[in-house]
Amino acid sequence: MKTHYNIIIAGAGGIAEAAGLILAEWSKVTPTIYIGNRTLSKAQKVAQWIMEGTTKPCKVIAFHLDPSDISKEGATIFNNGDALLDCLPGSLAPKMASIAKNNNLYYANLTEYVAETNQIIEIAKNAETGFVLQTGIAPGYIDVLANHLFQNFCEQHMVNQVNTLEFKVGALTNHAVAPHFYGFTWSPVGVATEYLKDSIVLRDYKKTNRPALSECARIIINGITYEEDLTSGGAADLPDALEGKVKNLHYKTLRHPGHYAWVKAQLKNLSNSKDAIADLQKIMQDQIPHIEDDQIVLYAAVEGKDLNGILRRDEVAKHIKPKQVGKHKLRAIQTTTAAPLVQAIQWLLETRPQGVILQSQLDTEPFLNDEFITPVYGDI
Repeated sequence: MKTHYNIIIAGAGGIAEAAGLILAEWSKVTPTIYIGNRTLSKAQKVAQWIMEGTTKPCKVIAFHLDPSDISKEGATIFNNGDALLDCLPGSLAPKMASIAKNNNLYYANLTEYVAETNQIIEIAKNAETGFVLQTGIAPGYIDVLANHLFQNFCEQHMVNQVNTLEFKVGALTNHAVAPHFYGFTWSPVGVATEYLKDSIVLRDYKKTNRPALSECARIIINGITYEEDLTSGGAADLPDALEGKVKNLHYKTLRHPGHYAWVKAQLKNLSNSKDAIADLQKIMQDQIPHIEDDQIVLYAAVEGKDLNGILRRDEVAKHIKPKQVGKHKLRAIQTTTAAPLVQAIQWLLETRPQGVILQSQLDTEPFLNDEFITPVYGDI
């Protein structure tokens, strides 16, 4: 941040605390930060953690936040705020977006939920402030990176169509054991959802749906073999923005080999379930451990023919480990998710757009090389 703002963070989980610490530690002018959560004691704990973790003077204020019943204190904070970072579960995103609109707050969220994103697009149609949606890592950074590769490929090779645009992210443990070959490095909420809801893709230049987990394959990134498969939400709005320009476009989630076979075995046993998402989530939470030491692997590539008919491919791969921010060491999933969220809020406050801004509408090169992104992801 280049001037002082009142920044409100909704939620007090791992991404919320990371966003608060990054704001406090990396801003040129430290904002006043408000942490709101349904459990006040948890918000207070995060506020204290941020103040103890930054090397700069910082004011962090905790408050009780019930999205369905805003207190007088909460109403005052929202009324005096400049921006809202929504780190609550995706199901609450439309409610938080309405609060942002009603209080003229700039707003950014993380959710990959498609239905809730469409609701917010309707809510924010006539907003006086800007709303950047789906701005974490996937959806989020990976979509901006993929769009950047596409735009550069077309400009460099003087074409306006490509054969393939593929992009994928994995939040992974450093080790994987049978039978599930997985560990939770972040909240398990949403993992079962992305495994079961349809993935939006481009096939033969047209937008269509494909079932999640229906195109499993193996990929080698920097010499290491991973599994990849379609999951929901990660493509953001690129299928809409690039329809007619990309023959085949998809987002896939990376996993250690063996994980998707285990998931499909669980789903086979749930074939008669009335709520397969909830049942799969319960199975995963019962059988898969939480592991703190994590890594993020991401990959994006564009392939097509140049003006002379020569087939070419441009690729970017990144391997991100936990990072020290101030006095705290943050997990890789925290920094890679929180940094684009904070970058989006800074961009909103500096440029002052109105209405919804989707991932395909961000100016790729400045965003990918800005001050909150590069310490985590490096330059492009």
